[in-house]
Amino acid sequence: MVSDTVGVRHLLERREWLTAKWFAPAALAALTALSLLLRTRILGAGFWIDEGISVGVAHHHWSSIPHVLRQDGSPPAYYMLLGLWIRVFGDGERATHVLSLLFALASIPLAYAAGRAVFDRTTGLVCATLIALDPYLTYYAQETRMYTMAAFLSILVAWAYVEGIVRGSRWWCAGLALSLAALLYTHNWGLFVCAGLAVTTAVVARDRWRTALLTGVGVTVLYAPWLATVVFQIHHTGAPWSTSPNLHDLVLAPGQVLSGDGPFMAFALAGGTGLAALLRRRTDEQRSVVLALGLGAGTSILLAWISSQISPAWTGRYFAVVLGTLVLLGARGLVAAGRFGLIALVAIIFIWGGYSAHPDKENARQIAAVLTPQVRPGELVISTHPEQVPVLRYYFGPGLRWATTLGPVRDDQVFDWVDAVPRLRATQPQRTLDSLLRTVRPGHEFIVVTPVFRDYRAWDAKWTKLVWQKATVWMHLLQTDPRLQLVQHVSTNEIALHLNYFKPLQAFVYRRLG
Repeated sequence: MVSDTVGVRHLLERREWLTAKWFAPAALAALTALSLLLRTRILGAGFWIDEGISVGVAHHHWSSIPHVLRQDGSPPAYYMLLGLWIRVFGDGERATHVLSLLFALASIPLAYAAGRAVFDRTTGLVCATLIALDPYLTYYAQETRMYTMAAFLSILVAWAYVEGIVRGSRWWCAGLALSLAALLYTHNWGLFVCAGLAVTTAVVARDRWRTALLTGVGVTVLYAPWLATVVFQIHHTGAPWSTSPNLHDLVLAPGQVLSGDGPFMAFALAGGTGLAALLRRRTDEQRSVVLALGLGAGTSILLAWISSQISPAWTGRYFAVVLGTLVLLGARGLVAAGRFGLIALVAIIFIWGGYSAHPDKENARQIAAVLTPQVRPGELVISTHPEQVPVLRYYFGPGLRWATTLGPVRDDQVFDWVDAVPRLRATQPQRTLDSLLRTVRPGHEFIVVTPVFRDYRAWDAKWTKLVWQKATVWMHLLQTDPRLQLVQHVSTNEIALHLNYFKPLQAFVYRRLG
């Protein structure tokens, strides 16, 4: 039988000073300082595709951001917050990454408070430790995207659900409605969380159905202004760059935010053992809490998996919406597992300690640095990877003309995902190229930026495969067109050294002959 008197709890409580009032604040301060050190090593990393879109959308008039996102497929909360942020602190890499960093750091004391309130003080400290060191949050704390914000809200949602629905606090139900609505306005996968909590209530907290129904009404009222837009996005934008997940992806899904299959297995084995023992010997209330958290996270993940069989939208970073629930469960399981849990916790921290991120996820910044000094105002830049335009525009700056394999770009700070696949499929490369060349005067140059098609697994989805096919045709047309002369080919060391694991870029400068 597993004992709480041996292991994590024993380690934290065997000395009187560890139970002193000042210990928890001191531990949280130390964890936050350590997290700050870990999560600022690549704070100035260059933007990649999605970050360029984030900054581009945020640069639009603040009140127009929700309308702009109709063509992107995302809800508006993070972008509107980023829009205010860049107007105060600027739109540089470091400045915008700090916004994500703040949510990651704020999640540490929040995780402690949630773990302590839902379970106990020891669990709260383990929760804070996991949040402070999790490489998932380290990675996204240095990216201009909404994932640390979603993770922060996921902790609030898990805490509020336990207090409001499982334990019946009406004030916490109001907090649950607000936090769920905020999560929905931050990421569309919040819809799966809502559905998962509805199922959980029906199974674990049936006697609270009236309270849960009123909470659901509150969430619906708060989310109603966005419903028409999200329905449009579901039908016309989606995630055509994603592929359908298999059963293996479903089983190992929690490892996406627990940073790897190894740590996830440690959580599953040690934490699962602890939770099983806890369910056998604890009170009905404790049993209900554990079951509610487990069923809520599991159902949310399962619904996302089923939905992605119909319309693929499966990617690891989206699991930020259930990170809070998984960490609460994992921490409680490790504590309940005693010595086994302590060994697992040490192993997890050891594995996480070997994590390091490359300072640039993409080489758009390096490509632009080479070409920007020689680019003339009004010059044409063509990207054969259409959604690269916003990040390229960020680094090349304003004053240029932009086009893609879809044709001229009207708004160079956002990509229009509306029916993107049929639109790209319907294009005729030769006709589109001819129309663009007519805008370039003889003797003048233009730039073509195209991916290096090295890792073909990154090009397996419906959209990316089409981009690859169209780009291949375009490069052949450019290389064989007698009206054009190749002036310069720009590559970077990241390509030669295979450091850029995502989708590295290269550029070609062509001159139109007379």
